[in-house]
Amino acid sequence: MEISFWVLGLLCLASFAAAFFDAVVGGGGLITIPALMAGLPFSTPLPTILGTNKVLAGTGTTMAALKFIRSQIIPWQSMVAPILFAMMGATLGVQLAYKLDPQLLRPIILVLLISMLIFTMAKPSAGKHHEPKLSATREKIATNFIAFIMGGYDGFFGPGTGSLLIFLFVAVLGFDFLRSSAMAKSVNWASNIASLVIFVSRGSWIWQVALPMAVANGIGGWVGARFAIQQGSAWVRKVFIIVVASLV
Repeated sequence: MEISFWVLGLLCLASFAAAFFDAVVGGGGLITIPALMAGLPFSTPLPTILGTNKVLAGTGTTMAALKFIRSQIIPWQSMVAPILFAMMGATLGVQLAYKLDPQLLRPIILVLLISMLIFTMAKPSAGKHHEPKLSATREKIATNFIAFIMGGYDGFFGPGTGSLLIFLFVAVLGFDFLRSSAMAKSVNWASNIASLVIFVSRGSWIWQVALPMAVANGIGGWVGARFAIQQGSAWVRKVFIIVVASLV
């Protein structure tokens, strides 16, 4: 597929910006998928767009997740089970993407984003401090369940996965925004990797677009995670509100 240098440059810029915000508060797919839809030929199948997005997003989430793991905000051992459950969910989600129209989820995602924004604005203290609401065992079960469900959504469609994960970890588990961002990025990385393996194996991606965008995405993910770690939960919360409001 031929694509102009300028269009590819704009797609890479969108990929960098998406990864930066995705590393902090999620929502990167809500930038890259519309960008790909606008930059690629109108006849490009939706699974091909989703597959291309997963390849570039896989780089960004990998760099961001590595940065968070190295910071030791959350012990890496506690991320293993959620990662596995996210991969299982994503595998099922990708299969559905070939059978159903993911655009059917648009109204649901809009309602969820608005609800997240209202909740976060109404409870200024939510996510500022790490105050677990569940016992250790129940927290593990809830984390794995969230990872599985959101992994399935990420494989099926994807946009807003990171933001939804952060919101659930804050609202349901009582994590602060920084820990929620770190856990969300690990889960999102797992669902991205599982999804891209299936999409690529089926040929549903455009390598000429995906590879340069992946480089930009990786840089953006690393920079975004670094900013989140340096600025802390209060800053992440502010960015979360801005991004979710913009996405709505």
